[in-house]
Amino acid sequence: MKRYLLVFCMAAFTAAPFSADGKTPRGTAWVDSHGYSGCVLLENDLVRVILEPNCGGRVLEYSYKGVNALYNDPKQDGMVAAPGKQIPDPCGGRCDIGPEMTTPGHPELWKGKWRAEITGPYSARMTSVEDKNTGVQLIRDFRLDKNSTHLKFTQTIKNVSGETKKYCHWSRTFGDGGGICLVPISAGSRFPRGFTIYRDGGLVIRPDDHANYRVRDNFLIIDGEPPQSKFGLDSTVGWLAYITRSGLLFVKRFPTYPERAYAEFAALTISIWYYKDLQCELEPIGPAEFIKPGKSASFTEDWWLFPHPYPADKMVDLRALTAFVETNAKK
Repeated sequence: MKRYLLVFCMAAFTAAPFSADGKTPRGTAWVDSHGYSGCVLLENDLVRVILEPNCGGRVLEYSYKGVNALYNDPKQDGMVAAPGKQIPDPCGGRCDIGPEMTTPGHPELWKGKWRAEITGPYSARMTSVEDKNTGVQLIRDFRLDKNSTHLKFTQTIKNVSGETKKYCHWSRTFGDGGGICLVPISAGSRFPRGFTIYRDGGLVIRPDDHANYRVRDNFLIIDGEPPQSKFGLDSTVGWLAYITRSGLLFVKRFPTYPERAYAEFAALTISIWYYKDLQCELEPIGPAEFIKPGKSASFTEDWWLFPHPYPADKMVDLRALTAFVETNAKK
C-alpha cells in the first residue's frame, strides 16, 4: 500500500508545476501549525489555508491577509485522540456526516487521525480510516484558486461495507465568534417564517423575532447571543454569509436539491449554531444519499473571503450584500 501511494504521489507531482524550492507543487507546503506537524498549507498572495490531519481532518486556518475567519481555541493546540483519553470536540473548519440523530457514533472520523497528501498546485486531500461503525471512509479534497480567496472543498463518502448506507454531507465549520450571520430565505419554505429554532429538545415552528435574531427582507439575521443556539432552514437559495468582528465577509455557496429528500430531522438544508460570542457554526447539509457497497457520493462547498467592515450598528444592506455575492462569489 505504501509503495502504491508513493508511485501515485510521484506521478501527480511530476505532472504539476513545482514551487521555487522544487519540493512541492506551486501554492503548497508541508508545515507545522497550532501544535501539529504534517499539516498542508495552500497559499496565494491573498489567502492561507491550513489543513490539519491529526485530529479529525479539519481546516485550521482560512485567512485573508493574515486574519483568520475560523474559530480556534488555543487550549486545543496539538490535541489528539488516544485510547482511553477523553478530548473535547475539535474546533476550526470541521466537517461531518449525518443525519445528526441517527448516524452511529464515529470518533475515528470525527477526532481520529487522517492521511494528508498534496495532490497538485494549490490542491490537497485528506483521507480518513475505513470506519467500522458507519461502514464508510471519507475523502476531503481542497483546491485554492491561485488568484483569489476561492476555496473549493469536496467531501466524498465512500461505502466500504457490504450493505447500502444512507448518509448525508454535514458541514460544521466554526466561524470566529460574535459575528453577523446572514442566511437568505427562499420562497415556499415549509416553515411559516422561513426558519425554525430548537428549544427544549423540540422544534419551534413559528419563532418570534428577538433582539439578537430576526427576519428582514427575506434574510434570517443572527447578530448576537440568542436564548437558544440552534437554528434550521430549508432554504434553496444556495449560499450563506458571515461577517466577522475582525472585518471579513465569509461566503459559502453549495448546491441544494428541492426535488430530493433530506435526511435531517426537519429536512434542513442549513443549520446555524450560534454559541455566545465564541463561535458560529455554519452548516450546509446535503440531501440523503443511498450509497451501495463500493460506491461513493460527493458534496461540494465553495468558500470565499472578502474584506468587509463590521458595522457598529449591526445593520447590513441586504440588497447590496446580495448583489456583491452574486457578482463576486462565482464558481
